[in-house]
Amino acid sequence: MVIDKIRKVSDTKIKTRQNIQASDKMVGKWMKCEYCKETLYKEEVRANLSVCPNCGKHFRLSARRRIAQILDEGTFREQNTNMQTTNPLDFKGYLEKIHTLQEKTNIKEAIKTGFGEIEGQKVAIGVMDENFMMGSMGCVVGEKITCLIEEAIQRKLPVILFCASGGARMQEGMLSLMQMAKTSSAVAKLAEAGLLYISVLTDPTTGGVTASFASLGDIILAEPGSFIGFAGPRVIEQTIGQSLPEGFQKAEFLLEHGFIDKIVERKDMKKILAQILRLHTHIS
Repeated sequence: MVIDKIRKVSDTKIKTRQNIQASDKMVGKWMKCEYCKETLYKEEVRANLSVCPNCGKHFRLSARRRIAQILDEGTFREQNTNMQTTNPLDFKGYLEKIHTLQEKTNIKEAIKTGFGEIEGQKVAIGVMDENFMMGSMGCVVGEKITCLIEEAIQRKLPVILFCASGGARMQEGMLSLMQMAKTSSAVAKLAEAGLLYISVLTDPTTGGVTASFASLGDIILAEPGSFIGFAGPRVIEQTIGQSLPEGFQKAEFLLEHGFIDKIVERKDMKKILAQILRLHTHIS
């Protein structure tokens, strides 16, 4: 009798453990859309280019997945992979945080840059990744963008930058702000060389990135619903002492007021970029 009771207790514990494990697996396979509040199957969302199949909300993408979606398979050649982030201000805990993120995300900094092809057309491309310190721009990010543009000028190639950032990186102080001038100067040299620069604004694009290279494209595209601006709405309202229009920092509002040229859904982005590149090549 005692043995039977022990067996029953053991069986109950095993079943409970199995149910918890099954529940954990189920939770790991599902997600909730922050916009429409619909519960979504993660694999379905992933297969839909990380766009909500219910409301069309464009979820944030890693640089790695973005590159895989935009460039022809097997054509991407990453550049400047060995640039090391330093701690010029001796900011406490900064390098430790960098190393932790590098291990967690398997990327070295907040941008990947290199060369590839879009429907057979060669391009220089940079893709920012908000998974790494919210895509903030420090010295390495600014240097990688500048080097990419300079090499694109030598190769006579158009440049495409996918922007996603929280702005300049506070841990690097004034040096991070200097990247605004450096990257803007590089874009100016690209224009002098008569080469095309396409800026693609994704959610979010803010701060010093918006105030520099992100806003300087010959053609500026954006994904639907992207938050784009310099500072948050509360900061702006407190600074100017005025109420602001609803959604004034969304891509749709900015398109209506001439800040961007076109809103492009993710499923159409590669096709639209290819069309622009072909048109530019024909005109050139």
